[in-house]
Amino acid sequence: MSTIVKFFVAPDDTSAGQALQTGPGRAFESLSFGNFDPDEAVVEWECLLAGGSFEELAEAGEPRIVADQDNYGCVVFALSARLSAALVDAGHSRLRDVATSWARLRAEDGEVIDTEIADAIVGGLAALVGSARRQNQSVYCWVA
Repeated sequence: MSTIVKFFVAPDDTSAGQALQTGPGRAFESLSFGNFDPDEAVVEWECLLAGGSFEELAEAGEPRIVADQDNYGCVVFALSARLSAALVDAGHSRLRDVATSWARLRAEDGEVIDTEIADAIVGGLAALVGSARRQNQSVYCWVA
């Protein structure tokens, strides 16, 4: 499980990859969270919002790694275009339902995520994706 999770807006993979060593910092609009597995979460959110199975998305290489370090260091990955579109298109009640379902999925695996926190994460990420789209940019995740 990750200690630090930062979703951030960047113009392209190269710019996003530059955040690998120190995180996105102030150069990028970002949201900070912690104590959940974001690469697993984005796949689960995509399944909940847009359909498909965890296995299909994992086999398709989601989430797509932009930059990483050996020996379990930091990693930067991109949110898929499909997940981004689903987040932006979902209304507040749909996002809340997804957050509740995600918290329930995590509880089944023994990971406790409060539904209010799950709602803040999913809703905050949807808002960040909306902001990124208005800037013609994408959303990435830095994990340390």
